[in-house]
Amino acid sequence: MNIFDLYLDKIIILIKKLNKDGSLEIPETLKGINVDIPPSNFDCDISTNVAMVLSKVNKKSPIDIANTLIDLIKNEDEKIETISVVKPGFINIKFKQTYWNNFIKNVNQNCKDFGVNIKEKKQKYLVEFVSANPTGPLHVGHCRGAILGDVISNILIFNKHDVSKEYYVNDYGNQIINFTKSVFFRIREILFNEKFPIENSDLYPGDYLVDIAKNIIESNNVLKFDKFEDVSKELTLLSVSESLKLIKSNLSNLGIVHDKFTSETDIVLNNEVQKAIDKLMDKKLVYSGKIKAPKGEDDQNWVEREQLLFKSTDFGDDKDRALQKSDKSWTYFASDVAYHDNKLDRNYDTLINILGADHAGYIKRITAVVEALSGDKKKLICKVSQLVKLIKDGKPFKMSKRKGDYITVEDLISEVGRDATRFIMLNRSSDVELDFDFTKVKEKSKDNPLYYVQYCYARISSVFRHVDLNIGNDLDIKDYEFEYTEDEIRILKKIAEWPKCIEAASLRLEPHRIPVYLYELSSEFHSYWNMGKDDPSKRFINEQKKIPNDKLVFLKVISNVIKSGMDIVGVETPQKM
Repeated sequence: MNIFDLYLDKIIILIKKLNKDGSLEIPETLKGINVDIPPSNFDCDISTNVAMVLSKVNKKSPIDIANTLIDLIKNEDEKIETISVVKPGFINIKFKQTYWNNFIKNVNQNCKDFGVNIKEKKQKYLVEFVSANPTGPLHVGHCRGAILGDVISNILIFNKHDVSKEYYVNDYGNQIINFTKSVFFRIREILFNEKFPIENSDLYPGDYLVDIAKNIIESNNVLKFDKFEDVSKELTLLSVSESLKLIKSNLSNLGIVHDKFTSETDIVLNNEVQKAIDKLMDKKLVYSGKIKAPKGEDDQNWVEREQLLFKSTDFGDDKDRALQKSDKSWTYFASDVAYHDNKLDRNYDTLINILGADHAGYIKRITAVVEALSGDKKKLICKVSQLVKLIKDGKPFKMSKRKGDYITVEDLISEVGRDATRFIMLNRSSDVELDFDFTKVKEKSKDNPLYYVQYCYARISSVFRHVDLNIGNDLDIKDYEFEYTEDEIRILKKIAEWPKCIEAASLRLEPHRIPVYLYELSSEFHSYWNMGKDDPSKRFINEQKKIPNDKLVFLKVISNVIKSGMDIVGVETPQKM
């Protein structure tokens, strides 16, 4: 039950009726009309800007139009207690108490679908995220994007969309050759006691390679590790496979399971790169030319050479992009072109890419090529996951992948747990940097948002245990009436915002809205709970050691929303703490 959509529909029906009888002009599109959450300093439940939208086309002030509409709106709805106009023309509506009686009954009876945006057109989505090079375990730099992609997928699934989660395995190119060589030298170190060439800056020095090397030795009875060239092909397959096992384990411990892993090597060997380039050629979007030096690059050191280029500037990019290197091999971008053509061939309505902060500059070229191949400017949406700053003992905690001493996902989970990792990584918008403080995420206080939300659910669970009820079961209670206080209505108004939160998080792909909302709802509940220390009427268990049905339903509705939100975020809702 989305009360904002409900009243938006009522208002639009009303103004269309007024337009039909000639008493009101309406614009061609009514998309600008909203019913929203009013500012907290106004004594009302919902607010609409309809008068301001109608002002221009009717050549009247918003205040005049609002004053014309308020009586008509109230006369058509007996649940409205007061309706008023505030500058510059907002119409504010406050409901009678009986409205909230019906609201909570409706939510309780439809608890599983409460929040789902039934008006949103259902689509088929492909969400690609993580896609880290398969050269070792996931580190903290990958963690935020992994959680972002997973929770965006969960929001879309909650809203009844068809969603596939995909990982693109970059298992082709120089970085994989260097990774395989690193494994080879670790194998030689184990078998023949040869020193690992740590001075070679192209190699991966991390200790995790020792475990990969041991696993390959134990599972292989065929390969001889005398010369790299003799075993490079087979060893690459084994090394990437072992690395992916490690990555999948990291992801599983984060609560993330991908539906599909797509290999760059398969894309290249299946000749999909050439097929995708041919499509662009047929559209006359590929040519042979030269690229000028990038901004900030010394022109004297830049060598201009004839290359195969994609007309990326035709689609808003700042320069055309190379598809081939000087040796005629494909660029990394060309492989990405083929991969996205592969995605498009699978007939998804929308593609979503989650990119790290270091790939933000890549967005223009890849959105350009998807538009070129599909003819649809809105086919691909890219979300950037900004950097995470680790704080420990009040000081920045640095990591370095090249030295092999970076902080892994496993390190982070071991330190603070999976729930804290997921919830805190998601607690701010993904487009701003995040400070992850090891100390604060362990606190049992209001300053730790995860603890505060989980504690809310645990408190409600304790009340249910008192009457031998399982909080996870549906509550089949129909015979009850509430007599609300303003404190209780304040919580119900927050509950009413849940569908709007889901709508915004889904349409804008902004999952941080979920934990922020859950924290606000929990804060309202804890405040109410604490009032019971001084006011017996606020206590859920009465003097007869029983819980009235109205209070039980009230608690159940709150707990259902908390559980729905925490399930989307992918964290536990413990019944005891």
